[in-house]
Amino acid sequence: MTPLAWTFTPFASLTLVQLYSILAARSAVFVVEQNCPYQDMDGVDEHCMHLVAWHENDVAAYLRIVPPGIKFAEPSIGRVITAPKFRGTGLGRELMQRGVLQLDELYPNRPSRIGAQAHLQKFYSEFGYVTHSEIYLEDGIPHVEMVRSRE
Repeated sequence: MTPLAWTFTPFASLTLVQLYSILAARSAVFVVEQNCPYQDMDGVDEHCMHLVAWHENDVAAYLRIVPPGIKFAEPSIGRVITAPKFRGTGLGRELMQRGVLQLDELYPNRPSRIGAQAHLQKFYSEFGYVTHSEIYLEDGIPHVEMVRSRE
């Protein structure tokens, strides 16, 4: 298998082909696979940094880092996906490890908050996130807020 190429890019530096691939991958997971019609293009992407593991021209894994004051008071990680053919390989963990490192570099000594699908609480806890809310529905899917302290 071709090795993965990692990029960490502001929105304005994404090529049209990269942006299309990212949006297609997010749509395939969040809208089609999870059968959840919602507005993925939420006006937040342009403010974010985008971490992508590329397999040739396809998105193998992706997340975005959202600056503080946009989704939450704290900076956050969101839209975390691993393409189906890369699941079970450890790529999702590598993605989150890299994402947390980038988040800490951009926002040193700041806590971060995520809106996590409730069934992924254990996964995110591996990166220091602690459940910080009751379960709530977002787009018909149970979610919780989780906080990672930097004290």
